[in-house]
Amino acid sequence: MEAEPEKPQNGTSRGAERIATVIYSLARFIGMTLHVDYEGIERVHELVASGSGGILVTWHGRTLIPANVFRGMGFWALISLSRDGEIQNHIFRRFGYQTIRGSTGRGGAKAALVLARKIREGGILAFTPDGPRGPTHKVQPGTIFLAQRSGRPIIPLGISATPRLFLKTWDSYMIPAPFARAAFVVGEPMYVPSDGDEATIARCTQDLEQAIDACEARAEALVNR
Repeated sequence: MEAEPEKPQNGTSRGAERIATVIYSLARFIGMTLHVDYEGIERVHELVASGSGGILVTWHGRTLIPANVFRGMGFWALISLSRDGEIQNHIFRRFGYQTIRGSTGRGGAKAALVLARKIREGGILAFTPDGPRGPTHKVQPGTIFLAQRSGRPIIPLGISATPRLFLKTWDSYMIPAPFARAAFVVGEPMYVPSDGDEATIARCTQDLEQAIDACEARAEALVNR
């Protein structure tokens, strides 16, 4: 049985939907005004065209631009079962994502298995490997597990914009200013061996962190050149 989005049951869910509507509208307005420079975006296009599935990853604090770039493409997203997750679920569905609800505390294992199968079947997962609670810029085990179980590549993304605002949250969430210059950098695909031992997993985890950081550093250089 697949993990499914929670159905609105009470005023809390209706309130979450209203908040999500406001956030989505602001995010779309910002996204529509950005001037985005792309580097390596053909790798995403090739992944979509192949129909073979994969995992796109960037840090939790840089998701506003990818949410706009991948709008309406039917990518998958894992959303936590928390109250904040309820808001995020409404937002991502408005962006045209397919969502599965789960978290490290509740429903995580079941949701991860469903996602691994969706990826094997050709789905593309947009994922934040340091979420939902951090620490920031540290890959958690879920990303590597999904790559192992699905046999599909992880593709790192680096995102930046200027001018921008950083929120005082655990992930220093970045909000580009309207009409800002942005950069979207796509790195090389990375595969995780299905039979990798503990040392291999540790190396892949470190390599992925470095790959995302390198893409982000390149994006920073592009917007500041």
